[in-house]
Amino acid sequence: MTSTNSYDLSLPVKGRCFVTAGQAASKIKRTLETFNLPPKLVRCAAICAYEAEMNIVTHACRGQVGLRVTEKAIRIVAEDEGPGIQDVDLAMKEGYSTASQEIREMGFGAGMGLPNIKRCADELIIDTYPNKGTRVEIIIHLQTNGG
Repeated sequence: MTSTNSYDLSLPVKGRCFVTAGQAASKIKRTLETFNLPPKLVRCAAICAYEAEMNIVTHACRGQVGLRVTEKAIRIVAEDEGPGIQDVDLAMKEGYSTASQEIREMGFGAGMGLPNIKRCADELIIDTYPNKGTRVEIIIHLQTNGG
């Protein structure tokens, strides 16, 4: 891939559809594997994509997860139409969750999504708008995370 080339992928995500949950993240992981990137890098990106996708499934009515790969970075952008995040600082704390009891009983909503993303990403940008939605941008630099 030259400096002017990039690879782009955008995948829709249905809110509250746990049957298809994880499919976008799996597609992103399979796509990244075709670039022969280091397994650690692919694993980090897959974790980020999965956590971002599950936040859409858990909290929003719909959204999308996008992937852009360049020679310098992997960029994952998750955008949703949902309630927004009321307190981003609080949402970044391990174990904090606004998921319903029903979602928790299904084994989701443990409050580890954003902390896991932050742990795996080089950059994390969260833009959230009450009653409109959230945009999460995750950047993993290829130079600093290889191997």
